Amino acid sequence: MSGSFMENNSANLSGVIYSEPSFSHEIYGEGFYLVTVKVPRLSDTYDFIPVMFSERLIPLDEIREGRTIVIDGQFRSYNNYNSSSKHKLMLTVFARDIVVSDSIDETRVPNSIFLNGFICKKPIYRTTPFGREISDILLAVNRAYNKSDYIPCIAWGRNARFASHLEIGDNIRIWGRIQSRQYQKKLPDGTVEERTAYEVSISKMEVSKVNNAVNKQEESG
Repeated sequence: MSGSFMENNSANLSGVIYSEPSFSHEIYGEGFYLVTVKVPRLSDTYDFIPVMFSERLIPLDEIREGRTIVIDGQFRSYNNYNSSSKHKLMLTVFARDIVVSDSIDETRVPNSIFLNGFICKKPIYRTTPFGREISDILLAVNRAYNKSDYIPCIAWGRNARFASHLEIGDNIRIWGRIQSRQYQKKLPDGTVEERTAYEVSISKMEVSKVNNAVNKQEESG
């Protein structure tokens, strides 16, 4: 894989293994597994982040509930099709490197991500009932083999106001953290289902002037 793709999408997590690994899928004889990692926030709460890893990266018996884990990888999306042929965007951290130990490195930031991608839907600007400004952004991040990951992001305050002026195709770079959020989904039969959403909470963002200038030049040509 080209290094440029790794630079587009870099996720780093450290936390506690919250679930035993479960089998996800196999490609060319290589098995992939999912595990949930409990990652601390500054506010004494936690995010519960799904992590996918290869059985060739680390022995399965090392991934045990309660142990500390450090992951370097990418935040990726894929379509999960159900029996009714509807697809749901699934999000996981795809591990490139894993270290498991019994102690926590207090000097390491427990949850950080960098993404360099393109706006693929017009950002939605809104305010909460308490007057807090939010913009919802869907970012397309290029991956090797002509693939892309579609990552939902949330900007707050002045970043939200800035994001509200962005257009489809704008190239932006963002820094932040991955968060999990519980919500209720009302189903067609009237029942309500508890679900978990995963997204990037943006702490810093900037527009890539170079790539946007190139795109505008290609469009005019």
